[in-house]
Amino acid sequence: MLRSLWPLRRCSYRVCKHAASQTRQLLTLAIETSCDDTSVAVLETAAPDLNSPTSPSARLHFHDKVTADNAKYHGIHPIVSLESHNERLAPLIAQALRSLPPASPKSNDFTSHPIPVRSANHWLRKQKPDFISVTRGPGLLPSLSTGLQIAKGLAVAWQVPLLGVNHMQAHALTPRLVHALGQPGTKRSNHEENREPAFPFLTLLVSGGHTMLVHSKALAHHSILASTTDLAIGDAIDKAARCILPEEMLNTAPDVMYGRLLEEFAAAAPRDGRGYDASYYKPPRTRGEELSRKPSRWGWALAAPLAETRSGSKSKAMEFSFSGLGSTVLRICRRPRGQKMTHEERVDLAREVMRVAFEHLASRVVMALNSLLQERNTDDKSTEGKIGTLVVSGGVASNGFLKHILRSFLDVRGYPHIRLIFPPPSLCTDNAAMIAWTGIEMYEAGYESNLGCKALRKWSIDPDADDGGILGASCWQKRERDFDTWKERK
Repeated sequence: MLRSLWPLRRCSYRVCKHAASQTRQLLTLAIETSCDDTSVAVLETAAPDLNSPTSPSARLHFHDKVTADNAKYHGIHPIVSLESHNERLAPLIAQALRSLPPASPKSNDFTSHPIPVRSANHWLRKQKPDFISVTRGPGLLPSLSTGLQIAKGLAVAWQVPLLGVNHMQAHALTPRLVHALGQPGTKRSNHEENREPAFPFLTLLVSGGHTMLVHSKALAHHSILASTTDLAIGDAIDKAARCILPEEMLNTAPDVMYGRLLEEFAAAAPRDGRGYDASYYKPPRTRGEELSRKPSRWGWALAAPLAETRSGSKSKAMEFSFSGLGSTVLRICRRPRGQKMTHEERVDLAREVMRVAFEHLASRVVMALNSLLQERNTDDKSTEGKIGTLVVSGGVASNGFLKHILRSFLDVRGYPHIRLIFPPPSLCTDNAAMIAWTGIEMYEAGYESNLGCKALRKWSIDPDADDGGILGASCWQKRERDFDTWKERK
């Protein structure tokens, strides 16, 4: 039996934190089409193995992605992205179906009846997914709607539940997916899986469309501590790259991820198995050193964002701003006709842009840690609620210089104990695997979406936001326990 959650406007901390007292093996097919990436995944959670507590608790049967070709527009074009979804999504789903696990010969009850999947010359009996996960928002509305309508069709055809996932929540939970796929688990008496990082932790979401620092308190409770007031950091880095990189490098770029090209261009030495070489970087040990301009040998200098406002109060504001940095880079790159920047100056400017942008991120992380530390009762020696982990997720999280700056910055500013978690590069950018995992965690907590749900261009993850955050969106439904465990008893 299903009952409506609407008009629920706030996340129940107890319900979200202690999601499901019982877990079982689950299989989901997931779709991600929030922007210009078309991605499909098939993810299965493993049944608890008490004899092998270090075995993975999830298995990715299929995961693939195709990115729309927006190269000639030097950025994301909504129509091109939509056409790419229409062209690529169905073939990806067809491939994913062939990767579903084989159906059990005994699976003949109506809830787990196998589905036929056409192979080259014959039909295969495949296990039917328990539910369909799909990105519901935030993102480009036409792109989101394409994936959501396909997901609804699959849910109706197979008579399984639908779960609309918040894209930003999925980025925040990606490290928990990584842990489930390959890192050791801990055996528990109640058979629950040990998912890491455990709540609470800080999340820095950095991409081409978002920049926010979040206090992740529970599965559906993520309080926004700081967000951008203008450009997202990924957008700002991409725009700077279009000014700094040589024209021939831009013209031969395989995609519009110019921030990645800027990182490669600025690297002091090629990457190797030992890590990222950024030995020239020296982190600021004091706030004054952080905010001071650092003149270059070329005569220009980049100011730290928000450092030089009239009153100076903005330098302590819990917000991000990158528009001023972009304007300064544009002025530096403008040269009289016939004059060009040398290769060495371009490299220096690329490094300085990333240093200033990433130190701006790091400064707000330190400010948030200082604030949270002050809020805690100094006489309370318990570890409950203590922040020990910073998750960095989103497309920009794959930048090696960002990793180096954050670690160095935290070390010299009194937080060497904070653990930094960066997902693998393939899971930093938009992908369906993170949508599948978030769908599983929400499903285990008892949530589903009804078939009338619509795509959401904007959808906050903060329960104190005007829209009520993740659980504030309409069309959530809650499963009763008896129905949820019926198939297990069968």
